[in-house]
Amino acid sequence: MKIGCVKYLNARPLIHGWPGEIEFDHPSALCRKLARGDLDVALVSSIEYLRRPQYRIVDGVSISAFGPVYSVIVAHEEEISRVEEIAIDAASETSVALLRCLLAARELTPSLVEWNADLESSSRKAAGKALFLIGDQAIRFREANPGCRIWDLAEEWKNIAGRPFVFALWLVRPEVKNAFATAKRLRALRDENLQRLDEVIAAQNRHDVDFCHRYFRDNLRFDFGDQEKAGLLEFHRRCLGSGVDVARLVELNVV
Repeated sequence: MKIGCVKYLNARPLIHGWPGEIEFDHPSALCRKLARGDLDVALVSSIEYLRRPQYRIVDGVSISAFGPVYSVIVAHEEEISRVEEIAIDAASETSVALLRCLLAARELTPSLVEWNADLESSSRKAAGKALFLIGDQAIRFREANPGCRIWDLAEEWKNIAGRPFVFALWLVRPEVKNAFATAKRLRALRDENLQRLDEVIAAQNRHDVDFCHRYFRDNLRFDFGDQEKAGLLEFHRRCLGSGVDVARLVELNVV
């Protein structure tokens, strides 16, 4: 079983303790590897399923948020309505698509340009410019810039859609024969890790322990139930309306 997982802190409760080999990478890279068949199962950006609904979703498990997620943000100096350019991190295609949907909902049309390291130190403070950051990079940025104005995309999604936002899902390639057994193991692992969260947090050394407890308990959800499924389908609908590249028809094929 070739399994891949996003390398961010938010995935730790879903992968800690997995007994086999794991390939960690950025979301967009994992999507490509899963599509090529280099991986059998991967925790990847939810938009990968909306683009290629031939996969099977591990039912009951996701990385979601219903309210502020803390780690998917636009950092800006001026009012968000006055921002003319946002430097984006293309590593997460789901979050970039969410940004496009939220801008469309507000009828905002800033230019989206590719992020680079120089922009983090200079462009954010320039008039009309902002930074889009995700994952551990967003967490580190907020720690280093506590006074910066933040537009939390999951909070904005809740305000306009009234549903949880699903950032990542376990996807299984269609030819994998033991998909149900694998899905059952991944659900059990999630349950075990949420019960032993202190151990999961102690196993990482990149972030403050108190912050991790707040992040896992207050900002993130790890379910994929009826509310999350409705949120994912609403995201699909808004992607279609915003010109984001997704399949025209999507049904949730869970295992």
